Amino acid sequence: MSAGEKALAEAREWLGTPYVHQASVKGAGTDCLGLLRGVWRAIYGAEPEPVPPYTGDWSEASREERLWVAARRHLVELPAAGGDDLGQVILFRMREGSVAKHLGMISETGAAARFIHAYTGHGVIESPLSIPWRRRIVARFQFPEGAK
Repeated sequence: MSAGEKALAEAREWLGTPYVHQASVKGAGTDCLGLLRGVWRAIYGAEPEPVPPYTGDWSEASREERLWVAARRHLVELPAAGGDDLGQVILFRMREGSVAKHLGMISETGAAARFIHAYTGHGVIESPLSIPWRRRIVARFQFPEGAK
């Protein structure tokens, strides 16, 4: 099983977890980064680095792409305009001109493409990867191979 397949299987176990900013506990609470952190722990055993406290605006005022830079440190970056692969991590810019501050994971490909993400007010859900969501994708990543 590839790292992406392992990641997707773990992400599915988080479905229904409530949304809690900065949390990363399956079944108790998580945000989009916490979901990715929890998946990482499940497939690699430990987080790759400590996560400092962060605000909901994700450094919007300073214009720093902190989430994108951190993803590049630990995940394998793919072409942003590339195709969908199961378990692929997608990074979104929620508004044009803002910093990228939302993550999800491709859970279905093709005409009925979907992604799993932790979304404010909804918790961990699986959503259609609709045209409005696709327009917001700014980067794609895959989990590195070598998962336990």
